[in-house]
Amino acid sequence: MSVVWAFPFILIAGVLQAVGAVMNGALNKSLVNPWLATSVSFLLVLFLAIALFACMPRPLPTTNDITQMPWWAPLGGITGAVAVFAGLLLIQKLGAGPVNGLTITANLITSLLIDHFGLLRMEVHSLNPYRIAGAVLMIAGVTLIARF
Repeated sequence: MSVVWAFPFILIAGVLQAVGAVMNGALNKSLVNPWLATSVSFLLVLFLAIALFACMPRPLPTTNDITQMPWWAPLGGITGAVAVFAGLLLIQKLGAGPVNGLTITANLITSLLIDHFGLLRMEVHSLNPYRIAGAVLMIAGVTLIARF
């Protein structure tokens, strides 16, 4: 994917994440059981991923790729599931703005720390006053959205 498409793609993904949280909240409300709602949501994702893999099975990892993979790399889906589950349970009670705002703000602050310290094998991008100001503005914005 060229860099020209990167930002629009990310923006669309952000829109879909906000809409998806609301959809998952409605799914949970309809199915009553949050574990069943989570299972339905993730089964659909699994079927989509399998279908896409069947259409585009290449490239495949080499043995070296797999042996060099960090032990924690496959756990990303589970960490994402926690965010989905939190939204699924809380979005109907708190509203889309506070849930998504807090999720995104926590994501941003954690991402800044990952960048600054080079955690999880990320390239270091040091904190600076502008990045800190951006995080503070996010916190202020979410606080206003949640309170009013």
